[in-house]
Order: sequence, then structure tokens, then C-alpha cells
Amino acid sequence: MPLIQFDLIEGRSKEDIRTLLDAAHGAMVEAFDVPASDRYQVVRQHPAHEMIIEDTGLGFERTNDVVLITVTSRPRTAEQKQQFYQKTVEALKRECGISPDDVMISIVSNTDDDWSFGQGRAQFLTGDL
Repeated sequence: MPLIQFDLIEGRSKEDIRTLLDAAHGAMVEAFDVPASDRYQVVRQHPAHEMIIEDTGLGFERTNDVVLITVTSRPRTAEQKQQFYQKTVEALKRECGISPDDVMISIVSNTDDDWSFGQGRAQFLTGDL
């Protein structure tokens, strides 16, 4: 569990997408200290005109490699979040050649009663997890 959603401009190969997912997963495992088998990732690809990811006046130079990462997770500390941001941009730069200027991350916190992994059960609340 965290659920990580990736919004990308269409056109990447299957291999490029898998490398991106693997790199982000490694950063999450390290920063959030979750098991490697705790992996929930979804990719959505869009035509370039459907993604407007501006720089909020910070001077970032966005390209068609832009990646919007949305993480839905149990609460994390500010330190864990900052580690995740840094480790993710480092991994995407190293493994995928994606500029840190092209990576935007948003973390949405929720609680244990907001998760069901299947069978209509809230596994965090029932003690299954």
C-alpha cells in the first residue's frame, strides 16, 4: 500500500514505463520503509494537450518527459515525504534520464479505514494486515 499513480504524456515504450515504475518503487520502499512486495502502481497516458503541468513561477523547464506522480498513502512524516521526493527524482534521473524539472509529486494521506485490498474487507481494521 501506497497506491502510486503516474500521469505521462503518451509515447513511452513498455520498457521505458517499466523502468520508470521500478525506479519509483525502489524510492518508495527506501523512503517509506515498506516491503518490496507492497506494490500498487497505475499508469495513465495522455496526449500532450491533455497535460498542463506548469512551474508555479519556480523556473522549471518542463518537457514532454514530464511525470505527475500521485501517491495515496497512510500518513507519513515530513522527513519520509522529503526523502521520497528526493529519492524519486534521483532514481528517475539515473534510471530513466528524466530531469528533476519534469517530476511533480503529490502525496494524499488517508487512514486505515480508507483501504480495502479485496473481498469487501478493511484489512487494516480487521487485523489481516
